Amino acid sequence: MTKLVIFDLDGTLLDTIEDLANSVNFALQQHNFPAHPVDAFRFFVGNGVNKLLERALPEPHRNADMVSMLKVDFIQYYFTHSDEFTKPYPGITELVGRLYMEGYKLAVASNKVHAATVDLVKKFFPNIEFAAMLGQREGFPVKPDPAILEEIIQVAGVEKTEVLYAGDSGVDAATAYNAKVPFVGVLWGFRPRKELEDVGATVFVENAEELYELVVNKRK
Repeated sequence: MTKLVIFDLDGTLLDTIEDLANSVNFALQQHNFPAHPVDAFRFFVGNGVNKLLERALPEPHRNADMVSMLKVDFIQYYFTHSDEFTKPYPGITELVGRLYMEGYKLAVASNKVHAATVDLVKKFFPNIEFAAMLGQREGFPVKPDPAILEEIIQVAGVEKTEVLYAGDSGVDAATAYNAKVPFVGVLWGFRPRKELEDVGATVFVENAEELYELVVNKRK
């Protein structure tokens, strides 16, 4: 029986791609690097901000020093523009509200910078008391390392068999596999179904209603 639902953030709860793209492109342009179309960022995101910036850089400039310089501009811009185009996916606000009212514990596990993770979750789900909201923190490993899920599970006080982790990427599927918790791939996010299948995902939902039914064990 599921007692705790852990959500990925970008591509699962929130469509953040345009604000992320605009922020990275701003940082790139500060250093005279070319910008990328928004759609390209669907394959840049997922492994944390450092990897996002590295992937956006021209290959000859992908080094730690340049990533660090871009990161300063990216974070400064993103923290003042993170919700200009960001919005919950269709049905997500209602889904989260229903699960909360029905007594499920809810949490967020993201590779987004921790402060931005907390800010966006509080902004878009202000009436929900999450058991945990964790993003990328200095000194902590990023997904697909299972540490973030294991920390949330410990805080929530449930067994791994009572958890469902929902995400849209191969990184999320691998994180669940590494943590040995059940996983469901959402098909409305940034990455194609095949990426999740290649990591071993076998359960998928196409919309928020299907996810609700899966959580409450009504899905046939």
